[in-house]
Amino acid sequence: MGWARLRELQEAAIAPLLEGEDALLLAGTASGKTEAAVFPLLSKMASQQWAGLSVLYVCPLKALLNNLEPRLASYFSWLGRRAAVWHGDVPVSARRSILRDRPDLLLTTPESIESMLVSVNVDHSLLFADLQAVVVDEVHAFAGDDRGWHLLAVLERISHLVGRPLQRIGLSATVGNPEELLAWLQGAEANRRPGRVIAPHLDFPTSAPLQSTDPLSAPPPGEIELDYVGSLQNAATVIASLHQGEKRLVFCESRQEVEELGQLLRLKGITTFLSHASLALDERRRSEQAFAEARNCVIVSTSTLELGIDVGDLDRVIQIGAPRSVASFLQRLGRTGRRPGATRNCLFLAPDRPSLLRAAGLLLLWGRGWIEPVVAPPEPRHIVAQQILALCLQERQIGDHVWHEWWNGLDPFTRSADVILRYLVEQGYLQRDGDMLFIGPEAELRFGHRHFMSMTAVFTAPPEFTVLAGRTELGRIDPSLLTEQIQGPRRLLLGGRSWQVTYVDWKRRRCFVEPVDGGGKARWTGMGLAGHSFELSRAMREVVLGAEPPVSLTRRAVDQLAELRQQHLPAAHPGGTMVTRLTSGDVYWWTWAGFRTNATLTSTLAGLTDPMQEPTDLYLRLRRDLNPAEWKVGIADAADRLCLPDVDEKALSGLKFNTALPQRLALATLATRLADLPGALAVLKEPSRFVITH
Repeated sequence: MGWARLRELQEAAIAPLLEGEDALLLAGTASGKTEAAVFPLLSKMASQQWAGLSVLYVCPLKALLNNLEPRLASYFSWLGRRAAVWHGDVPVSARRSILRDRPDLLLTTPESIESMLVSVNVDHSLLFADLQAVVVDEVHAFAGDDRGWHLLAVLERISHLVGRPLQRIGLSATVGNPEELLAWLQGAEANRRPGRVIAPHLDFPTSAPLQSTDPLSAPPPGEIELDYVGSLQNAATVIASLHQGEKRLVFCESRQEVEELGQLLRLKGITTFLSHASLALDERRRSEQAFAEARNCVIVSTSTLELGIDVGDLDRVIQIGAPRSVASFLQRLGRTGRRPGATRNCLFLAPDRPSLLRAAGLLLLWGRGWIEPVVAPPEPRHIVAQQILALCLQERQIGDHVWHEWWNGLDPFTRSADVILRYLVEQGYLQRDGDMLFIGPEAELRFGHRHFMSMTAVFTAPPEFTVLAGRTELGRIDPSLLTEQIQGPRRLLLGGRSWQVTYVDWKRRRCFVEPVDGGGKARWTGMGLAGHSFELSRAMREVVLGAEPPVSLTRRAVDQLAELRQQHLPAAHPGGTMVTRLTSGDVYWWTWAGFRTNATLTSTLAGLTDPMQEPTDLYLRLRRDLNPAEWKVGIADAADRLCLPDVDEKALSGLKFNTALPQRLALATLATRLADLPGALAVLKEPSRFVITH
């Protein structure tokens, strides 16, 4: 391979992985984490004569699996071994080949593992009989949402199936709580199996500053720049005029923004490619391949290119607005500076004032070396319901008294979930024959379509229409674009190009189009909870109070931050929170505490707060007739009676398998996930000032 030596992470991983320890490997992007995990496993495969499918390699994105497969197949071929990939886009013929002749390594997703376990066409006992180890790439991307619970659950079921624990190896570049993440990855075996965090040059406890030797710590300020451009149109002008001849990766925070910016850049004559989840697979592959081979060009992407997909050597990363987290920014920053002599860099272009303040707050946290801890969503009761149903599909029937043993004691997949099991039986999702449980008619009705394929994924996806130009699939759009009232022809924006709708097949959810010169619109409906964290919101307050992020600021950014400070300074105080009554009579409590904290406070202080409001990141509305004396009495004991936020029943549509839970438990799950009790407690312990502003 032309390597003079292994990298430090790769050297450090050899001994513990050969000894069979679980591990979390932490290092910057493009630091050889895949090789650090796989090379010791290959050595064990040879020395211990592993046969059959012995290693699973799990990724959060199908594109990342496709990107890794040629490299890993090459490594395995050195020993006369084979690697293969299995996910939703892999043809049936290739899957049948895998089942006939099992590879030594299988690259896959949690959803595909679930489909193998429940499929009547897969002998899962034979397929996984020789499994020894699991590598989880970008492990932080799993742990922070319900896909992580799903991944842990299916790994426990496989472990129970084969009758032994599996060696678990996680790979990550950015995480603020590595020890906790390792324990999470170990699942039921945490505290029972040896495990260690392997992170040369990285030594940071939960959400604490990174050490100065960390490759992702702050580069020189000149390499990170914050600019204010005022609009997406102006952002396109800046991108088109800067860095001519270089390869630029531009990150946006929504698919709509990707489409609009892509079109603007093409109109300026810039060679532009697009990548986001609603583009057709072939379209994304063409864009990513063309971008990897080109030089003077731009690719505009959502977070789909944030993870370790190889798009070749990059010269520049440009961020429109602000990413959702410091960890996300570090992933994006790590896409640059990979060539010898190159440095990491990122140019922030804020299209409006709120995004400028968010970016400044995020860069302030980054400059201090702070990274968000990765925390699994609490109380995944809907995943418990899904797993019980999936187990009954897998085994065809399961004993009433032994079902919980399949998860080896992993909480919450224990007898504590008996209330969920009883509900599944009562509502007909399960049927009982003596002590045996099996799939019932309600589960068949709700989830049985296409051989229970909807049971294999734990995330919801809004209904979308497939867009076709002739026989070529372009991608998917939000159906509201096809139903809204418009004047004139209906035009869409997809792949950075405008298309005119010629026919809509409502029954099959297909939309046929032909190219036009302009006028297209893009829109997708988001399903996640909005809002900033407590820490980011507090960092934004610090910026208002005068703190400067350790980056280069353009004159435009400096001027706009000065105006933002003048605007918000009456509502910001370093020693506590501010209650302001405007001359209009509206009363605002400026907590600077984040969406989840403010939602918790709105519920806890019911009677003082406006019940009709939608909480924001920075403030919440109080009663218009509230006076300082009432306020003081009302919050006196609030810290002792914190309440979970109220949840609208309509929000249950975003919680997959919610119908398989008693409604009170489904609502309680959402309320717990919406709450930030520590943040609310911190705010209530602070002094608050009641002022009248003009």
